[in-house]
Amino acid sequence: MSVRKVCVVITARPSYSRVRSVLTAIKEHPDLELQLVVAASALLERYGNAHLVMENEGFHIDRRIYMIVEGETLVTSAKSTGLGLAEIATTLDDLKPDMVITIADRFETIATAIAATYTNIPLVHIQGGEVTGSIDEKVRHAITKLADIHLVASDKARDRVVRMGEREEKVFVTGCPSIDVAANAVSHDKLVLDNIFDRFGGVGELLDLSKGYIVVLQHPVTTEYQEARHHIEETLHAVADSGLDTLWFWPNVDAGSDGTSKGIRAFREAHRLPHIHFFKNLPPEDFLQVLHHSRCIVGNSSVAIRECAFLGVPAVNIGTRQSGRDRGRNVLDVDYDRNRIRSAIDTQIHAPRPEPDLLYGDGNAGERIADLLSRVELGIDKQLTY
Repeated sequence: MSVRKVCVVITARPSYSRVRSVLTAIKEHPDLELQLVVAASALLERYGNAHLVMENEGFHIDRRIYMIVEGETLVTSAKSTGLGLAEIATTLDDLKPDMVITIADRFETIATAIAATYTNIPLVHIQGGEVTGSIDEKVRHAITKLADIHLVASDKARDRVVRMGEREEKVFVTGCPSIDVAANAVSHDKLVLDNIFDRFGGVGELLDLSKGYIVVLQHPVTTEYQEARHHIEETLHAVADSGLDTLWFWPNVDAGSDGTSKGIRAFREAHRLPHIHFFKNLPPEDFLQVLHHSRCIVGNSSVAIRECAFLGVPAVNIGTRQSGRDRGRNVLDVDYDRNRIRSAIDTQIHAPRPEPDLLYGDGNAGERIADLLSRVELGIDKQLTY
């Protein structure tokens, strides 16, 4: 069998973290050729220049696609998706891959799915079949119906995809590749907390992290984007009042992220925050090592549900963004209320650390996925069979 060209489209910082092990496994597989397309917020400086992290970690970027319309509203999200669809279609026509991989549920990923479908290129979807809040669930399920093969994280996700009408022989439980990165990060944890500020910069006081710290990562909720500033202010008050040393990370580029960002900046200007340091981005393994050493993660990121379950890191999940997602023993859910958030943080940092949970995988998804892609056959009708 000739070498198969596998095009992976990455549109955001968390998407890279989720599939980094897949990229490595494809790159190293003798029967596969990696084509890496980087687009959207993964190319933007204000969201951490994820594309530079990819290059520094040894990946060659075949194409860059600039597609984000300024504004971070529902309208600009729709326009960015349309622009991405046009640009990704042109890119796929140029690269002519044998298959395209799209990841999870972000608004940009449906542009990849539509472009691959209408150019008659088999579509592989990673992390389908999961349940969450906001518009992400609609996007994820829409991509499932466009996809030709489904690489899901758990048995529950597989069952959901099959119940949506997808053929059982097209759905494979591989585990979540983001767990691979977490497993690798803790297997050779060399994080030196003393020099994290010299290495990655950021804004705020230099903290003595040896005394313990929490991590905050909170994104806007697309279906509640007009409340984004109020939501982040409740968390800011809770964390500020806690007095705990805190590493705070910037939100994703979603509808409402302007409100989240403005809320952080305004609060930072109005209040003295000697125990909070803000970062835009860290390389995936460094970020996961920071998480692993932390006392707790606070916010609404899926990393608290996925990777932190595997790592055994306590999590305070705020609001509706992760509603319905399968949870491990590490998660405590609260509403957008500063007092409840503060109380939940106190509960989590004083409770016994939870045992690691393999709900989302065992750390070997990347190799499973590469092996699967190397052996899958393309039928005459371009449908994938196994």
